[in-house]
Amino acid sequence: MPITKSAKKAAKRSLVFYARNKEFKLRMKMEMKKFIKRIQKWESLTIQDLSNIYKVIDKCAKVGVIKKRNASRKKSRMAKMFSVKK
Repeated sequence: MPITKSAKKAAKRSLVFYARNKEFKLRMKMEMKKFIKRIQKWESLTIQDLSNIYKVIDKCAKVGVIKKRNASRKKSRMAKMFSVKK
């Protein structure tokens, strides 16, 4: 357990950031899963759907949940699936 006042504050902040990061990552994963399932079902997808996936992934990268290159790799894979579907 933290002893000093600053260590207590750091532990508290750590929990807050953990919850925030988990929420962002879960949202990103769920959106990606929905997108992939729609592709596999051959549902009609638009550029707007791809744009929404990009938006979620970029937000995670901006906040620091995932790194920049990881985000670009995920976006590339989504775009590749989207283009193959057409």
